[in-house]
Amino acid sequence: MRLVIAHCMVDYIGRLTAHLPMAPRLLMVKADGSVLVHSDGGSYKPLNWMSPPCTLVETELSDGEFEGNALWTVTNKTGDQLRITIAEVLHDSSHQLGIDPGLVKDGVEAHLQVLLAEHIETLGAGYRLVRREFPTAIGPVDIMARDPHGVSVAVEIKRRGDIDGVEQLTRYLELLNRDPLLAPVKGVFAAQEIKPQARTLATDRGIDCLVLDYDLLRGVDDPSQRLF
Repeated sequence: MRLVIAHCMVDYIGRLTAHLPMAPRLLMVKADGSVLVHSDGGSYKPLNWMSPPCTLVETELSDGEFEGNALWTVTNKTGDQLRITIAEVLHDSSHQLGIDPGLVKDGVEAHLQVLLAEHIETLGAGYRLVRREFPTAIGPVDIMARDPHGVSVAVEIKRRGDIDGVEQLTRYLELLNRDPLLAPVKGVFAAQEIKPQARTLATDRGIDCLVLDYDLLRGVDDPSQRLF
């Protein structure tokens, strides 16, 4: 990756036109060929950019206001151009970052499913696990369990519970309750956060809601030590 901090102006020419007046900015050239123009604000989003595949040609300006400085011309496969006129370079460095291992998310639905299966008593005293990924004709139910009275309980798990999740569980319940070996089947909608609309819909359909505490399930949080 090449990082250049420079006083520059930027023009995008192609299917649309855009102009950034002269100002100090960060120019980022990635190994995949992409070129991004950042300011010191705007969070992670660049002010302008060119996605690969594209080519970068650097030329020295020989006349005009910016004589002796550089013009970057970045062209993509459709012919659009990102033209970066550099008046002064404040920093220019290149770094080999290597292959990125990728983002490993913590607390995704798969993790929550494993943890809830291991701590099935989170659903209530006397609950027992039947199996994870219980198969149905329209897809697997995250967890199938039985309550203390032996009643089947289908659990749908989400990180953030919204109406779509409730609808999904409703479809599972309609199908499962047609099976005389399982019926009646109750539903539990479990998530780290459940939106009010989803809770209202679940309650209206006789589905219980359960807010999951990820740290507590992992055993890294002790409620008895909390101040609040």
